[in-house]
Amino acid sequence: MEISDKNITKLSWEGKAVLLVGTAHVSRESARLVKELIEGEKPDTVCVELCASRYQSLRQKSQWQNMDIIKVIKEKKAFLLLSNLLLASFQRRIAKKFDINPGEEMLKAIEAADLVGAEIVTADRDIRVTLLRTWRNLAFFDKLKMIFQMILSVAGGIDEVEEEDIERMKQEDILEMLIADIGKAFPVIRKILIDERDLYLAENIRKAPGEKIVAVVGAGHVPGIKAHWEDTIDTKALESVPRKGRITGLLKWILPVLILLLFILGFFYGGMETGKSMIFWWFAVNGVMAGLGAILALAHPLTILSSILAAPLTSLNPMIAAGWVSGLVEALSRKPKVIDFENIYEDIASVKGFWKNNVTRILLVVLFTNLGSMIGSFVALPLIIKIFGSLPAPV
Repeated sequence: MEISDKNITKLSWEGKAVLLVGTAHVSRESARLVKELIEGEKPDTVCVELCASRYQSLRQKSQWQNMDIIKVIKEKKAFLLLSNLLLASFQRRIAKKFDINPGEEMLKAIEAADLVGAEIVTADRDIRVTLLRTWRNLAFFDKLKMIFQMILSVAGGIDEVEEEDIERMKQEDILEMLIADIGKAFPVIRKILIDERDLYLAENIRKAPGEKIVAVVGAGHVPGIKAHWEDTIDTKALESVPRKGRITGLLKWILPVLILLLFILGFFYGGMETGKSMIFWWFAVNGVMAGLGAILALAHPLTILSSILAAPLTSLNPMIAAGWVSGLVEALSRKPKVIDFENIYEDIASVKGFWKNNVTRILLVVLFTNLGSMIGSFVALPLIIKIFGSLPAPV
């Protein structure tokens, strides 16, 4: 097959011939190009920009039916799952507008590889490692800003996007464009979500078996892969997850100890009324803010009540978060049905769908209740300090 398409780059490595295909993940033209290239070239190996878990989700649509949402919450993976769905949502909405499947070019690559008997290599880093590395490398307030910016980016309109724009996105893939928007405010996100994955993809493509390899990646990764093609790359370092910062770990314990100490001092120096007043404001503000978070997520009334009752107590326990409690109550109050898991990818095609689907609504309950509880703690603490500061100095 004559190689002439401008979206195909020829590379070589230790006797291997590599055809690097830059695609848009919601492009009919990209899907056609990938299929024709693999069937025409009949490579030994096809590398795809997927990790093992995303590969399985493409091949086994029923995997969502087997997901245990309660286990996800208990293992503290609710935010990771929600982040993954938020990033997938933008693709899904554009794909729905143009009546194509998101990631269709990856599906075509897999199907064509099966047809010609090529080995399939999942060349991308595990999405959970990528998201964890991103989360652990952000400061606390940057995490809050990132959450809201992701939601706003996903909620943004796509009506002005035309099909010719999709083809232009083969020069800068749509998902990478979404990430790049966030990356302008947070350079560390750009580094982890794009730059590090350029390195990871390059190394896994180079070490793929066979003499002829076709590698299918988002067009946004092509320049980085080419730039690092000759570099020495340590993928183990790119797979490591940074430990939680010591300051963050200490703050989780310092704040509850400080609150409890203020309660004790309030009772000791101000008497019963002062101590009760401090406790009242802590419970009222923290509980109300967590409850508002649950309301924003359209939680079940029992979930809202549990958020109000649990948040003031969980805020004093570094081992438990208010969102985990409310998420579990929501999961038990509105147990997701099989159809909810089957419809996840359809429902995330609209912002409304996140609140409609019982699975994604549980994730929103966890997120918004935790945010509400955090805000409540930061609002209540100055109030308590003010009450204590107003006490007359001991004689």
